[in-house]
Amino acid sequence: MTSTRHRRHQHVELVDRGRLARDLRRAVAGEVRFDPGGRALYANDASIYRQVPVGVVIPRHEDDVAAALEVCRAYEAPVLGRGCGTGLAGQSVNAAVVFDFSKYMNRILELDPHGRTARVQPGVICDRLREAAGRHGLTFAPDPATHDRCTLGGMIGNNSCGTHSVMGGKTVDNVISLEVMTYDGTHMTVGVTDDVRLGQVLEAGGRQAEIYAALLRLRDRYAGAIREGYPDLPRRVSGYNLDDLLPERGFDLAKALVGSESTCVLVTAATVRLLPDPPHHSLLVIGYQDAATAADHVPELLGGEGLIGLECFDAGVLGNLDRHGEHVPGMDELPDGSAWLLAEYGAGSQREANALVEAAKARTGAGTPKVFEDEAGQRDVWEVRRSAIEYTRIPGQHAGLAGWEDAALPPERLGDYIREYCDLVRRHGYHTVLFGHFGQGCLHNRLDLDLQTADGIANFEAFLAEAGDLVVRYGGSLSGEHGDGQLRANQLVKMFGPELVGAFAEFKAVFDPDGRMNPGKVVAPYNPVQNLRLGTDYEPRQVETYFAYPEDEHGFADAVNRCFGIGKCRRTSGGTMCPSFMVTREEEHTTRGRARLLFEMMSGQLRGKGWRDPNVKRALELCLSCKGCKGDCPVSVDMATYKAEFLAHYYRGRPRPRQAYALGLIPLWARAASRLPGVANTALAAPVLGRTARLLAGVAPERRAPTLAARTFRRLFAEHEAPGGGRPEVLLWPDTFTDHFAPDIGLAAVTVLEGAGYRVRLPGRRLCCGRPLYDYGMLPTARRWLRRILDELREPIRDGVRLVGLEPSCLAVFRDELVNLFPDDADARRLAAQTRTLGEFLSEVGYEPPRLERRALVQVHCHQKAVLTHDSERDLLAAMGLDVHVPDSGCCGLAGSFGYERGRRHEVSMAAGERVILPAVRDADDGTVIVADGFSCREQIAGGTDRRALHLAQVLRLATEHGPGGPPGRPEDACRSEAPKARLGLAAVGVAAAAGLAYALRRERDSR
Repeated sequence: MTSTRHRRHQHVELVDRGRLARDLRRAVAGEVRFDPGGRALYANDASIYRQVPVGVVIPRHEDDVAAALEVCRAYEAPVLGRGCGTGLAGQSVNAAVVFDFSKYMNRILELDPHGRTARVQPGVICDRLREAAGRHGLTFAPDPATHDRCTLGGMIGNNSCGTHSVMGGKTVDNVISLEVMTYDGTHMTVGVTDDVRLGQVLEAGGRQAEIYAALLRLRDRYAGAIREGYPDLPRRVSGYNLDDLLPERGFDLAKALVGSESTCVLVTAATVRLLPDPPHHSLLVIGYQDAATAADHVPELLGGEGLIGLECFDAGVLGNLDRHGEHVPGMDELPDGSAWLLAEYGAGSQREANALVEAAKARTGAGTPKVFEDEAGQRDVWEVRRSAIEYTRIPGQHAGLAGWEDAALPPERLGDYIREYCDLVRRHGYHTVLFGHFGQGCLHNRLDLDLQTADGIANFEAFLAEAGDLVVRYGGSLSGEHGDGQLRANQLVKMFGPELVGAFAEFKAVFDPDGRMNPGKVVAPYNPVQNLRLGTDYEPRQVETYFAYPEDEHGFADAVNRCFGIGKCRRTSGGTMCPSFMVTREEEHTTRGRARLLFEMMSGQLRGKGWRDPNVKRALELCLSCKGCKGDCPVSVDMATYKAEFLAHYYRGRPRPRQAYALGLIPLWARAASRLPGVANTALAAPVLGRTARLLAGVAPERRAPTLAARTFRRLFAEHEAPGGGRPEVLLWPDTFTDHFAPDIGLAAVTVLEGAGYRVRLPGRRLCCGRPLYDYGMLPTARRWLRRILDELREPIRDGVRLVGLEPSCLAVFRDELVNLFPDDADARRLAAQTRTLGEFLSEVGYEPPRLERRALVQVHCHQKAVLTHDSERDLLAAMGLDVHVPDSGCCGLAGSFGYERGRRHEVSMAAGERVILPAVRDADDGTVIVADGFSCREQIAGGTDRRALHLAQVLRLATEHGPGGPPGRPEDACRSEAPKARLGLAAVGVAAAAGLAYALRRERDSR
């Protein structure tokens, strides 16, 4: 039987959760989550630990915090504050009531550019503050690797640092004052306390006076031990900042509380320092034989004028990127070596910055130096460094776990420490890559820990003890950035001695005498091998799945366990992942949140409901199946596939919602309606009948139904006269959307391909990849349709004929779902390898595009970014002479059927579109060519603006027909499809619709 000390979860105390939840809901204006799914979302962070919270409070304002604390106090319920949830030492999970400040308390309250300060709420994202300060030539200096999603509250809790702490120090060095609440409800603003202010506080009496008086006594009692026992390090993050209570530090309670990891107070606001941000940078990169040698030469660069960052990474980082199939341009530009120091210099002009770099280069006595003066080159190299932590986990090969993540040493001793540390890692059978903030002696690394066997856990525990001894022997800090939590806190006595560790307990007791603030972290900590996320009792469910998950050794269980919590999906802008979170700001709607719930389901923690679990179902409701996570997530969590798998089992043996049949079976509907397109269009456009049809189908009343073409692409192609001669053959895929709704795109593609010297043919019979089926988990039908394609196309597949597709989402099926459903089918693998977008194919054959000298605004389809590539399309457009602008717009929001559904899905769809792409289209002048290869993207643009987007094929034909200047007016006006005529009256529409429904349902039933 598994020892209790190794179990994943142990309650701090038993709390009447039902009554507590009821009273919290009555007391706060914000949100209260005590359901199993809501709690499970906060049971994990980016560490190796898992603790299910008592519940979650999402406060709207400071009054909510006070009211919630009062209720928790009545029930003696522990509490902790949480920001982004990317803690690496276990400090952001606990069996407590979690206060999530990120959703509502995320405002910059004041920004004073003259005084160089800002007052912020705890949920403000670091980059939002940096952007606001940047408009005044200022910055908030600490910038951790998670700066695009971590919150100021979390940074204050951890005492975070980052790349530019060489310039501006740790978070503690940039905090002026804090507005805090204690567990007993005391609300204080704390900071530097001079004698006058101290006298005022003590004279006023009350709880605040008690706190100040107790801290004065503590300071005086331990002053000598503090002065002697605190190492003089630039990155001393371990322990409480008792040194900031010393008279020479101004008895600064704000700084003393920074890094206390929510064990003493909750922070409701902070006033922070802003620094001038040098507008011009230059970068010196020096290659060395290994990271230890690079560290030996750090002192040569320290202290130089203008130094704002001094980082390092070794060749293992490049290896990790290669294993993930990622290629960052900066990898190709590095000087010779196997580890690289990056010394960044800032100045008021580029000339000054370059001079500083050249001076630094002259001081270096070894290595291979290279200077990067241009902004693009510097950005590419920094992207390699930035990627170091995100790509440490390699599913199936390296766990990438934070085991001994961020020790900090005196910079001059870092090289020797690294040599001994690497020996220690090897002795325990681990493997790692090295990177870190070498200018301040901080080393990062991730380990391939075995935390599922008793021997593995014992080995890890022994490793931790030896690693702690090694750091202390070198005069270092157990943590140099990510805090102590429960991972390192039991070794604080090695670093500080028993007297100061006793002082830490007294410091916490001053603020939290009953021990209710994040208990078991920092003070009286859990053992580091308690509360493990996996542990020896981890035994995932054994399930049969439709997809094979060939890249995950243990199938679906390993697939959903890919996530390691770094929270890249919590970005509020940039990239595609995750469009629903960008709108809702709900953890439930992040890729991480959904993956964690699936993990809980697979590990049997969600009350045994398995595939029918309502918590998982709810979290997946707003997943757009855009595959943004597959492309943006460093470990390629593929939530669209997991969602399809889950829904296939969830609805097995029972009916789906009506929209699943209306939208999921659109290929069948479109085929039936194409016999009478005028009737179908008239019906759907009619005020009463159209609204009724949308209501019955579960379609949003605001959505305009796509217009069926008068004649399908297949019919038009049959009438087309192909050029003669012995041309090479290409197979053009007539997807449902091109065939029935946009045949002009198909005709344009034929014109382009024939102009490139090819003979175009279509499959001999009507086929469909089944893309809409995946959105509703109709996997048996999808598998049957794909088998039909393989059977029909076997001959051209085996002949090596290229298949060119026009709809990115359909091509993604061939590249992705096909081989996941048929991993052992050689023809499936051949088809995946031979499938090309139009842009890819034309680029491969050396096509020279016609000129078109306009501006182009391009919306890239999500599946194209995640599964395919857009580089070829972009290069072709640029080669045409177009001024190509590809905004960082992420998902357009329509996402296949998602945005057509009424209610919350439609709302999220439009909000996603309004983030970037729809405003950008509205702002474009009439001469701009709007380009979108995806049917969904074009429909979203048409529905949300007065413009129509064109496919790449249409743009190429447009240039051929109209020359470099293009057509007059809006380019899309030159690409109009033939409109169908309604030859039957509305009386016949009902009969046609009923017949179409019967036809579609029969075909879907027969295909199961």
